[in-house]
Amino acid sequence: MTNCNFSSFCTHAEEVCVAIWKKENQSMSVQTLCHNPQHELENIMLPNTSSTECVMTSMPSENSMLFLCSCTREHDCNDRLVFEKGENGFSRLKGKDVIPVVVISLVPPLLVAVIATMAFYLYRTRHLSKQPKDWTPKRTHYQSLDPPEACAGEANTSDYHGKLLSLGEDANSDISSSCANSLNHNTEHLPIQLEALVGKGRFAEVWRARLNHSECGQYETVAVKIFPAVEYASWRNERSIFSDPNLKHENIVQFLTAEQRGGTASASQRQYWLIMAYHAPGNLQDFLVNHVLSWSQLCAMASSVARGLAHLHNDTTPCGTPKVPIAHRDLKSSNIVMKSNNECALCDFGLALRLDISLTVDDFANSGQVGTARYMAPEVLESRVNLEDLESFKQMDVYSMSLVLWEMASRCDAIGEVKSYEPPFGSKVCDQPCVDSMRDLVLRDRGRPEIPLSWTIHPGMQVLSATITECWDHDPEARLTAHCVLERFNTMAQEELESSTVFVCIPNSTEQQGSPLPSNHTEHDAGMPPACPPQPQAIVEAQASTSPRPLSE
Repeated sequence: MTNCNFSSFCTHAEEVCVAIWKKENQSMSVQTLCHNPQHELENIMLPNTSSTECVMTSMPSENSMLFLCSCTREHDCNDRLVFEKGENGFSRLKGKDVIPVVVISLVPPLLVAVIATMAFYLYRTRHLSKQPKDWTPKRTHYQSLDPPEACAGEANTSDYHGKLLSLGEDANSDISSSCANSLNHNTEHLPIQLEALVGKGRFAEVWRARLNHSECGQYETVAVKIFPAVEYASWRNERSIFSDPNLKHENIVQFLTAEQRGGTASASQRQYWLIMAYHAPGNLQDFLVNHVLSWSQLCAMASSVARGLAHLHNDTTPCGTPKVPIAHRDLKSSNIVMKSNNECALCDFGLALRLDISLTVDDFANSGQVGTARYMAPEVLESRVNLEDLESFKQMDVYSMSLVLWEMASRCDAIGEVKSYEPPFGSKVCDQPCVDSMRDLVLRDRGRPEIPLSWTIHPGMQVLSATITECWDHDPEARLTAHCVLERFNTMAQEELESSTVFVCIPNSTEQQGSPLPSNHTEHDAGMPPACPPQPQAIVEAQASTSPRPLSE
């Protein structure tokens, strides 16, 4: 008789060779032994003990499938197990075929275990790669500075960083993918040549620069924001905000990388760089000074600002990926750049704040009165920000956005005569007003920029004017959200598409055009909230002294 890799011999003449095949709880076993047929085995008397073959016979068993066989007269007769095909579906198998059967029965659970392990590994790898990490510089081949469309940008992150950046802003920046810069950014700085100073703020200077591609002698134009050593904290905060991969959006300025330069001999000489997309039109404030907007331009620009701010404030990306909401806290026209497609992109996140729900009130203790005084919300000027409600920081941004929208609207030719550019509150305050002067104007006098009656004659401007006044409401809870503003703009755009011609009534009386509309005429009562109020209806009544004319978009 054989048993796996060794043989044993029955020592008593009355013993016969026996084989037991048992399947219990998805496990299968085969046992060979010698046994006296006069005694029970497994509470069963052995059948057919005089056979020369070990023919397996099904035996009753409560918790398992059991087959027995016994044989005699030949050595190792139980080495070959014979299964007769019967009601259990077994066919005639020889003993040596049992091992392949056992192996095959074990393959499926092993495959399941391997697949589960691989799936867990891939999940962990991708999940960890999406977590915000402390920035570590890496050089990659850059693709376009404008990120890909919503979901495609997130689904193809590796492809996105694997292609070459192509700005199209400069005739010399049309570079093929074969000229990609392949420096290891862990050890080398980007080959950047500063060209011209294009802006200067409280914390940093902004330079137009060349990102050289030495392999093919071509370059790309980028923007470099340079912080002095004393503004390290501002650079670190902005770098941290940009390092979140979920920040990428078409209306957020595209970030490339951050670097520390100089200061090998003295830390005070060190510079901190942020390298970003360069947009030739410059910031929104300078653009408004030099350009009068058409109605279509105004719509595109206003919608893009609302879209960018809504993305900052959202807790998910357009594809549903969770993200930490961000409050800008210094939103103004000089912190918005103009793109070549008449859209805007938010920039300058030096004061931005991640609205992480895991943070406590103590963590936000010093997060109240920051920003530019002219654009500060009433509650910020009064130092009465509700730090227990993270929505408070978003409401501050919405107030600032309303002033930016007013700036754009004041330079649109749809209102008739367009005056020279003035910042919000114009000559009511000095060029750089302090918090105290803005507190008197905004809190004590409840002052807001004027909205002339002529703005309400144009149907679209009427909607925009109402939206602006709802966004700068004195009560933070009564203000629209950035998402609601975006929905309102989208609805207005859809209605204009469905209407082939828009008629506008322009009063002949210049006195009527110039009469101001009270700045707080749509202010809500205290405690009135929220969600998305219905869009104001643009109703224009023709008067005897007016004549309608089509507005060409």
